Amino acid sequence: MNHATACAAPTPAPLSLAQPLSRQGVRLVPATVCTGSDTDDREEKIIDEVPVGLVYAGDLFAVMLATPTDLEDFATGFSLSEGIVGSADELAITAIDELTDGVRLRMELPVERLAALLRRKRNLMGGSGCGRCGTDSFAETLRPLDPVRSTARIAPDAIRRAVAALPSGQTLNRQTGAVHAAGFALPDGQLVAVREDVGRHNALDKLIGALARAGIDPTGGFVVVSSRCSFEMVHKTAAAGIPLIAAISAPTSLCVGFAETVGVGVVAYVRDGRFTVYAVPSRVATLA
Repeated sequence: MNHATACAAPTPAPLSLAQPLSRQGVRLVPATVCTGSDTDDREEKIIDEVPVGLVYAGDLFAVMLATPTDLEDFATGFSLSEGIVGSADELAITAIDELTDGVRLRMELPVERLAALLRRKRNLMGGSGCGRCGTDSFAETLRPLDPVRSTARIAPDAIRRAVAALPSGQTLNRQTGAVHAAGFALPDGQLVAVREDVGRHNALDKLIGALARAGIDPTGGFVVVSSRCSFEMVHKTAAAGIPLIAAISAPTSLCVGFAETVGVGVVAYVRDGRFTVYAVPSRVATLA
């Protein structure tokens, strides 16, 4: 324990992306804990956040800031939710390259999918808090989707059960306190998959990819997320054919409006035994 009149952390060596990436998503860094006039130098766990480049047929399509875990799920889910492929079997992940400044995911597509992709334009940077970053037009940002065809209706108790169970699957967040999670629950509220990332939209992409790669039908269950419910979260949910998303925090106006057009139920503020339904109340069993 060091004693000082002011809490002044020692100057640590800069965190370099040239350090080997942790595929567990966590790394140790020097830090100083301050309590009153006391300081304690130690190593602290923090979440990894690195540029992840998504490369199709040799062309860089987007760079997202993400946690470098479950990268195969991320590549698959991103490709599905962006409409780059229509099913997981259309995507071939050929390599995951660990670079000095991030990660590169190399993928191949069927000829017709690649031709459609090359007609799209995209800015190449998306932050960890940005799910529709990089698009260069209103039309692409608000890309329309077909309505969700699922007829599933979810009971209130199932929603509460799934949200209550989500923290048990947040292993990275328990270590670092800086990670969002997305989970998929069966109609009875049982969670069957959870994925984490520093970006809430990345966590959802990873979840969608995990479901697709495992052959789990997304249309019969629902999504729970440890974040607010914004437009891109509903867009990705609808793109996967999932009929309802439940969030622990608030929705946005664009989220609610879009959810009504595609038939995705939006339930928010799920906490302390209560929740609020903002869109498509018929998706909640007792409200139809």
